Amino acid sequence: MAQAHGRGGRYGKGLAALGAAAALAAGAAGTATAEGAETAPATPAGSARYVALGDSYTSGPGIPQQTGGDCARSSVNYPALTAQALQLSSFKDVSCSGATTDDMWRAQGDNPPQLDALGRNTRLVTLGIGGNDIGFGDIIGTCAQLSASDPAGAPCRTKYTEGGTDQLTARIAGAAPKVAKVLQDVHKRAPLARVVLVGYPAIMPEDGTGCFPSVPIAAGDVPYLRDTEKRLNTMLQVEARKAGVRFADTYKTTVGHDVCKPAADRWIEGAQPENPAAPFHPNARGEAAMATSVTTAARR
Repeated sequence: MAQAHGRGGRYGKGLAALGAAAALAAGAAGTATAEGAETAPATPAGSARYVALGDSYTSGPGIPQQTGGDCARSSVNYPALTAQALQLSSFKDVSCSGATTDDMWRAQGDNPPQLDALGRNTRLVTLGIGGNDIGFGDIIGTCAQLSASDPAGAPCRTKYTEGGTDQLTARIAGAAPKVAKVLQDVHKRAPLARVVLVGYPAIMPEDGTGCFPSVPIAAGDVPYLRDTEKRLNTMLQVEARKAGVRFADTYKTTVGHDVCKPAADRWIEGAQPENPAAPFHPNARGEAAMATSVTTAARR
């Protein structure tokens, strides 16, 4: 989800403060191609059998090997692993860090509009989008900054529910028609494709217990952010059902491997990653778990 500075996108101020740009820079070395697949520059638009669309939870920033320039794609992100598992003859990953639903129709620097990669030859499309539409990076950054003022309380929840309305719930509702519009255009451009809308993995601990200060989120904000992500995933699942596409639930498969787990058991990195990844993003094990869910959904 996170947004990066540069031609390919924009990092939210909060995540930048947490060192996300450094994580991207550290991992953005080398170019690798999934076995039996083609990266975005090598495949003419509309010719790939499998096209992956999405934001940084799809692209895998900071996870070696990196390609895609500012889009920060990993050679072991879930699209690459899904292509391998399904033994697909051709594959094009146009996911890009910082992408919103608007970036399905507009270029992000050198990355063309993502929907332009689709065509009548496309038989599988995976789409991971929505987090940046609700402002994921700024939300995490804001909550992290507020946590120092009241680590035992819920200063972030207080901020976003001021006046009696939950602003993040409203943002999720506002993103729903945008996701629906993307799915409609996917069907239009790739009418023969099987489509999988991909949810987001478990970032915060499922039991609602945080780990301040190693992950700078106040105690009461951990369950608040957990529930906000669940509402986002529920919205995505509903939109998938309305559009007649499949939904890959990556949340259930990643519970117990959140930002507060020890490095060896963690699939989602925290504010200071101990495994190669961007802050508050999946590491290689997280992308592999997501690939399992996506592959299962694609085969149904």
